[in-house]
Amino acid sequence: MPSALDQRPAPAAAGPRPAPPQRRTQVLALPEARWALAALVLFLAALPLKLLDAPAWTWGPLFAASYVTGGWEPAWAGLKALKNKSLDVDLLMVVAALGAAAIGQVLDGALLVVIFATSGALEAVATARTADSVRGLLDLAPATAARLRADGGEETVAAEDLRVGDLILVRPGERVSADGQVFEGVSDVDQATITGEPLPVVKQAGDEVFAGTLNGTGALRVRVERDPSDSVIARIVQMVEEASETKAPTQLFIEKIEQRYSIGMVIATLAVFAVPLAFGSALQPALLRAMTFMIVASPCAVVLSTMPPLLSAIANAGRHGVLTKSAVVMERLGRIDAVALDKTGTLTEGTPRVTDIRPLAGTGLDEDTLLALAAAAEHSSEHPLARAVVDAARERRLPLPEALDFASVPGRGVSATVEGRSVQVGSPGHLLPASTGPAAAAVAELEDAGRTAVLVVRADTPVGVIGIADRLRPDAAATVAALTELTGRPPVLLTGDNERAARHLAAEVGITDVRTGLLPQDKVAAVKAWESAGRRVLVVGDGVNDAPALAAAHTGIAMGRAGSDLALETADIVVVRDELATIPAVVALSRKAHGLVVQNLVIAGIFITALVAWDLVATLPLPLGVAGHEGSTVIVGLNGLRLLREAAWPRPTHGAA
Repeated sequence: MPSALDQRPAPAAAGPRPAPPQRRTQVLALPEARWALAALVLFLAALPLKLLDAPAWTWGPLFAASYVTGGWEPAWAGLKALKNKSLDVDLLMVVAALGAAAIGQVLDGALLVVIFATSGALEAVATARTADSVRGLLDLAPATAARLRADGGEETVAAEDLRVGDLILVRPGERVSADGQVFEGVSDVDQATITGEPLPVVKQAGDEVFAGTLNGTGALRVRVERDPSDSVIARIVQMVEEASETKAPTQLFIEKIEQRYSIGMVIATLAVFAVPLAFGSALQPALLRAMTFMIVASPCAVVLSTMPPLLSAIANAGRHGVLTKSAVVMERLGRIDAVALDKTGTLTEGTPRVTDIRPLAGTGLDEDTLLALAAAAEHSSEHPLARAVVDAARERRLPLPEALDFASVPGRGVSATVEGRSVQVGSPGHLLPASTGPAAAAVAELEDAGRTAVLVVRADTPVGVIGIADRLRPDAAATVAALTELTGRPPVLLTGDNERAARHLAAEVGITDVRTGLLPQDKVAAVKAWESAGRRVLVVGDGVNDAPALAAAHTGIAMGRAGSDLALETADIVVVRDELATIPAVVALSRKAHGLVVQNLVIAGIFITALVAWDLVATLPLPLGVAGHEGSTVIVGLNGLRLLREAAWPRPTHGAA
């Protein structure tokens, strides 16, 4: 056995993190999606026939079917709300659509129905996908465990049947079945799913381990300390579900006045119809005036005041690799005034890389020779730090000498015979005979800079030190500066990583408020504290451990490339290309969209007021009323589409890449 083995605070495995199997709800399995699709298909089939002046019998039944398939669910929901003495916009839209059809404006009414049906379907799909990911998270923890009996034997039991005090065996490469304390054994455990740490952590007797974390090459005997229903993974699921259920309902700006507007419009339409009748007017003119009033007063232009700017912003953001899940999210994003950032996988790339190569004086080695020596010894190791060393040697195209007699002990290091001499690569704490000297000084310098130091020993003599770290994204500092400018306060760093590494990285990007060693519930508590103080918090993260905070925040953004499925589904926005600089850009775009919404509401309000006044004071010809109504709708729609232009995407500032 080698005298020194590998005690590195080891990294999470390079490359994508393991994801739990997903049980995704198919879109068309949702009734809302099926009805919306049917309404859209029928509408698109009828539209060209109508525009080409085909006989009414060719397009009329298709429009009628579109009304039924797209409108029955919102109508039913509106009637149920009415039963509870609440008049919502769904029922108003259905009534307005039927009113439009009653006076010959069948196309306008069908378009309203399709818009509302599609909106409801998208909301249902988003809800179902989030529920799928929450359920899939439970698959991170294994379904069974190897429980050790008092007689020394072993039995396989369901993980849910484990009880506090049970002793379980976790073999190399297995996931831990329950939260507990290591009773015996040493291993590197990848706990990125819980803490977000980029490097696996050495676990030995007395250390805490979490259900769902991945064991390395050593075997561990773990004493169960928590009931499976109270494990950290189970609490993450519970926190995400609770945050999703209790998060204040979000509405588009115009929907906040829908109750008053809906009630006022219905009352006014009835009055416009009934008052002339009371004074002796004939039925047909009174009905025509009332229908004209309903058309010109209907909120089509108001609805389109909001949607085109937001949908255009969503489309523009999508072209730049930012997926925004709804118009509500795009509107909310512009109102954020505080930002909390995760570290690993968000500000950093999430993969450990060699940053420093320090041959010691008097050894006769240069950087390439030292790296090749270490890579040869590490070549057979599956450890993430070993992979970082080997990858660095490959990037430099260095030939690796043959290594014999390879051996590895979890938590300490590796040893091998390279070119006839013994070589050991691993933890300075185990390989250095003393805490002074050139090797100790190099180790201290690297660790003070936030690096993980790996010592290389040849023939029992230290010959060099290699520094490894999770590399900062190139646009991280510029993004922090841009977010500071947008919100008026610097972002806060929330991480499960150790304090020294986190503070060093924070200093590089200009963050002063750093919270370290946080579990998922600690991140949620911090977000809730800020929200309680009146802040609208944007949380940016990528891992399972970030999902509860993403759900609890005013707005959550997930980094897409390395992000866990749960984080991607829980977040409101996903940065698909992992370009950090797009985050301040999409916030600025949201604020532009809000400005256009306000402009459109003013335009729509002027048109509606003028047309309604004309209809009430004089006699507004129906064709002119329709033209004015449709004209205002077209104007606000085109104004909102301005955000589709490439020039509308905010350009990076502060040198952002």
